[in-house]
Amino acid sequence: MTERFDAIVIGAGQAGPSLAARLAGQGQKVALIERKLLGGTCVNTGCTPTKTMVASAYAAHMARRAADYGVTLSGPVAVDMAAVRRRKDGVVEASRSGLRDWLTGTENLTLIEGHARFVDDHSITVGERTLEAPRIFLNVGGRAVIPDYPGIDDIDILTNSTILELSEVPRHLVVVGGGYIGLEFAQMFARFGSKVTIVERGDRLVKREDEDASQTVADILTAEGIDIRLNADCIAFSRSGEGPVVKVNCTEGAPAITGSHVLVAIGRKPNTDDLGLDRTGIATNDRGYIITNERLETSVEGIWAVGDCNGRGAFTHTAYNDYEIVADNLDGANRSVEARTDAYALYTDPPLGRAGMTVAEAKKHGHRVLVGKRPMTRVSRAKEKGESAGYMKAVVDADSGKILGGAIFGVGGDEAIHVLLDAIASGMSYTDLKRIMHIHPTVSELIPTILGELEEA
Repeated sequence: MTERFDAIVIGAGQAGPSLAARLAGQGQKVALIERKLLGGTCVNTGCTPTKTMVASAYAAHMARRAADYGVTLSGPVAVDMAAVRRRKDGVVEASRSGLRDWLTGTENLTLIEGHARFVDDHSITVGERTLEAPRIFLNVGGRAVIPDYPGIDDIDILTNSTILELSEVPRHLVVVGGGYIGLEFAQMFARFGSKVTIVERGDRLVKREDEDASQTVADILTAEGIDIRLNADCIAFSRSGEGPVVKVNCTEGAPAITGSHVLVAIGRKPNTDDLGLDRTGIATNDRGYIITNERLETSVEGIWAVGDCNGRGAFTHTAYNDYEIVADNLDGANRSVEARTDAYALYTDPPLGRAGMTVAEAKKHGHRVLVGKRPMTRVSRAKEKGESAGYMKAVVDADSGKILGGAIFGVGGDEAIHVLLDAIASGMSYTDLKRIMHIHPTVSELIPTILGELEEA
């Protein structure tokens, strides 16, 4: 017997629960299907657990620096990895159980746990149950890419998910991948006490960013004792009596690194390969991401794709914004995903907050670019906190005066960047923002200052 609903939401990540609850609150009969853990990547293997562990790593780092602040500690600083994991697990479980209580207590909403697969465009099976609805919303998320590097099946590798379950500090962690996830884990475990080596195929870290960001993060990590191997164009794996071996480079430097643990962090892919999409008219691209228009509608009428699976952003905040766009449009608005400004952060310490275009992107789009920049060594708040690594940068269109982008790589950068983000989104000119008085001593107060120091790039 087919169960009929007004709407079916597949996936309880950051967009799905809010969308399901909003529709249920409007009196619609809604089914929310989740095959694994409520909360998706963010709550279970992403933001919540990693930033909880980053906080523990920061505490260890600052304890070792206590003397810099005139504070005396007796004895060496030690990390109890099992205790770190218990703290992380407690924070995650609190988030997950709170979400479950909310969903199960929502009228008109049925939470179904199991693997959803399409029968046709508007019919779904979950185990022995068959569900049908005129509206279906896909929020199925993504997972780590496991590359087909030679020998990878011969060793035990860690992903961004499994590394969270370690109860001991690795002796030597080799991180394959110089992107955002890899760098956060590299610094975290170095602060826990691991020897860490980063292996990156490209010629610099975080290649999405301007070169100054790549160099800054390399300097920060190197200063903390992390080894970085770039141009590793012959990555392969094998096993020795001492542990897993990572082949790094065919032409120069030590040809291989022997570690105790290997984290592979080279990217993500969508969870769309086992949904039965071949039984529908839902189109995907060659990487498996569901193709949507600017309103996040798929190629099948009455089906939307939100969150990581649509390839329009792999962040909690983009997923939640997807939900807002879809829900508002269902209520008669005319919102487009194309209207939002790119924004994200790299959560090394200090963090990199990013909004809008990089200098390279602005030039690629034909802008004549002005740049205002200042090192964090000239920011009072950073000096007072004893955390003066990094810089602040604003990118401006020379002809219109509009702010195009910005980067704040330094203490508080993930918060202060919102000043530039809001200015970009509102179309504010740099001259208007330059005249606004900010509070001292903060990081944000230097944004008007650097806007008064623009130079052509």
